Formats: sequence, structure tokens, C-alpha cells
Amino acid sequence: MKIIRINKEAADRVAPLVADFRVTLREYKNIISQADIDSGKEEIIDFLNSGYPVFAAEDDGVLMGYIVCRVEEPCLWVEHIYVSKEHRRKGVASMLFNKAEELAALMGEDTVFNYVHPNNENAISFLRSKGYTVLNMIEIRKPYKGEKLTMTIKVDKNIFDY
Repeated sequence: MKIIRINKEAADRVAPLVADFRVTLREYKNIISQADIDSGKEEIIDFLNSGYPVFAAEDDGVLMGYIVCRVEEPCLWVEHIYVSKEHRRKGVASMLFNKAEELAALMGEDTVFNYVHPNNENAISFLRSKGYTVLNMIEIRKPYKGEKLTMTIKVDKNIFDY
């Protein structure tokens, strides 16, 4: 297994993983959807056009997962990290995340900032295993028109709809 840098010519190869990532994110909100590979390709190309470093884990020509990093000096953010279901628990995410940490270290930083869906227990457990335990910020928005929120989340003294 090796980590490769993704360019626009490889966007077609990564697009199915991006599409699956979007389906997974929707599942956290109890929304069932179909993978949209064309949108996945467009999303990766947008990231690449914006200068975001994109890497994938490859084994025998098969892409098993990918990571998208956003550099906002002095911070490096992980925008996406995703491993296909059949390749999980094999060290793929660790290899991808290590690449992000290497980029941060090259910038003189010792941490990577991560966006994580509150229901994504696997990602939260993964990050905690890497020593990431500090809640940095909360994203707050108004409900979308017609959105049905079914949960609340408490952070310190504040209760948020979710």
C-alpha cells in the first residue's frame, strides 16, 4: 500500500470514493441517497483547483481511501478523510492521516484541525486514538426550510438542535 498525490487526471479514480463519502455523511442525518460519481469528480476538481492537497491510498491499482487537506497558514485542516468499507481496519486511515500530519509538520505545526460530524463515532474514536481530544469550535446555523431536527446535543451549558 502506498500514498499517492492526486491530480486532475486522477479525479475520475477518486470520484467514487467522494460520492460514497457524501452518502455516508447523509446517513448520519438519516438521509438515504445514491452515490453521485459526477458530483464526486466535480468536488475533487474544485478542491484541486483551489490548491488543496489531495492524497489517496492505493494498493495494486485500487484506491482504498483518500484525504483532502486545506492549508490556511498556519493551520492545516482535514476537509475529507474516507476509506471504503471493504478496506477499513487495515491502517489506511492512519496512513492518510499521517500524510496530513507530515504536511502540518512541514509548516512548523504540530496539529491538524479536523471537521467531524457529531454522529461519526468511528472518526471521533480514530482521532482520539491519535491524541486529538480538544474540541476547537462549534458550527452553528439556522435550520434549513423544511428540515426536521430529531436530536439535541449539549456542549457545556448550551443545548443545540441536531
